[in-house]
Amino acid sequence: MRTRRVRQTDEPTQHDRWLVSYSDFMTLLFALFVVLFSSSYRDKQNVRKLSQAIHVGFQQLGAFSGGKSTNGSAYVNVPLDPSVSIATPDAAHAPTPKDAASAVDIAELRQQLQSAIGQEIEKHEVDTRVTPEGFVISLNELGFFSSGQAVLMPGAAGKIERIAKVLALHGLDLRVEGHSDDQPIHTAQFRSNWELSTARAMAVMQLLVDEAGFDPKKISVAGYGQYRPVADNATPEGRGKNRRVDLVVVATIPQPHTP
Repeated sequence: MRTRRVRQTDEPTQHDRWLVSYSDFMTLLFALFVVLFSSSYRDKQNVRKLSQAIHVGFQQLGAFSGGKSTNGSAYVNVPLDPSVSIATPDAAHAPTPKDAASAVDIAELRQQLQSAIGQEIEKHEVDTRVTPEGFVISLNELGFFSSGQAVLMPGAAGKIERIAKVLALHGLDLRVEGHSDDQPIHTAQFRSNWELSTARAMAVMQLLVDEAGFDPKKISVAGYGQYRPVADNATPEGRGKNRRVDLVVVATIPQPHTP
């Protein structure tokens, strides 16, 4: 009996094996993006919490209460997220009544200056303003110095002494700053605006200490020449405002008391 041979055929070649590797790669890539997204989402949550904490902190200080933003829209009082904590000073580091009394009350200070030198303020011989460095009292050249000179005009000393009496009531630290316009100066007495502005500041400082009895430990002097203008030097009016001596009430932060 003849045996029948079974013909063995080769298995067909599988051309889609690459899909296995591709699917593994896509799975890993998906996992990578999931991790990146979760990390980014967590960062956004932290930023949101920080932003809310800052906003609520200013709310508690009254900075946003009833105020408006730069685009004219009212600030919205945001409720505090329970997960956001605001650190508040404890009683041990709270300012003492003495420290609180040393803080500058700008409204009260302006009212006292108005009573002391109201006429000079109306004539624009003296101007006041608030800057990031502190409360500033500007003694304009118009009422205190002759052009190109560092000697006080007759009657100027009395005006400065009246200002000094008001400042002395509060025990304030003071920086006397001399300023000028940008017109070059070169005389036998002053070779530059640096020297002129510094000499004027020194003249005011000496009067405050020697004549008005201002505490010399609470006063300093600086000369800035033409490099810190408050008006445009292109006009006579602007140059007149830049020729001044500023009395800067230096803002100080009360230091915590240690037991």
